[in-house]
Amino acid sequence: MKIGLVLFRKEMLELIRNYKVLWMPAVFVLFGLTEPLTAYYMPEILQSVGDLPQGTIISIPNPSSAEVVLSILGQYSTFGVLVIILGFMGTISGERKSGNAVMVLVKPVPYTSYIYSKWSAAFVLVWSSYSLGMLSGYYYIHLLFGGIDINLFFKGFLIYGLWLTFIMTMVVFFSSLAQSPGLTAFYTIGFTMMITFLSGYMTKTLKWSPGQLSKYINELIIHSRWDEHLTATLILTLVICLTTLHITPAIFKKKELS
Repeated sequence: MKIGLVLFRKEMLELIRNYKVLWMPAVFVLFGLTEPLTAYYMPEILQSVGDLPQGTIISIPNPSSAEVVLSILGQYSTFGVLVIILGFMGTISGERKSGNAVMVLVKPVPYTSYIYSKWSAAFVLVWSSYSLGMLSGYYYIHLLFGGIDINLFFKGFLIYGLWLTFIMTMVVFFSSLAQSPGLTAFYTIGFTMMITFLSGYMTKTLKWSPGQLSKYINELIIHSRWDEHLTATLILTLVICLTTLHITPAIFKKKELS
């Protein structure tokens, strides 16, 4: 436990030195702010930058608060996921390539402490960034669109946070397998695209797939309906994350010793 805490503090210090504690929250906050503002001021934006005949009036109905929340999550599904992958693709493979991993593991450091400290530091940063982004979005949604039911917002926040945690766990897993950060990004992006595509194409067969979480969040936020398969999907996603975390140190140790 003591070794794990020391390694965790080391990882947090690395995040500070690499400025990830600055730019990663900034990206999430940026999209949390811009989506409500863009949705609200879109007619004025089009009126000012569009090459339209004089006297043209643009009338675009304002989206609902729920639609703006889903718009923010949609941005996180692309740019947010990409930021997480790029931010942590070298968390293990980068240290293996530079030789830092050998310097740490040559000491009496358990492989579990090494892996879990990296995952914990990533977890703290991802959830902090995601929380700040959603809070900034919630503030402007409340200010410009009259707010949204706090219970629905909080449920959607937690469910989508689990999806980001799933992606982050896969990044750490593939980083323990790959020989370089580039391969880690390639494997994780490919895996994410595959599970998202298959979940959207085989909706009945893969109804409990983690890739279905975005669909179930839409139903929850827009229709205030908890899908009958959502609970099982949450449980399965959590089990996959825990199982992946359990096997990652063993796989990494076997790969390093070989």
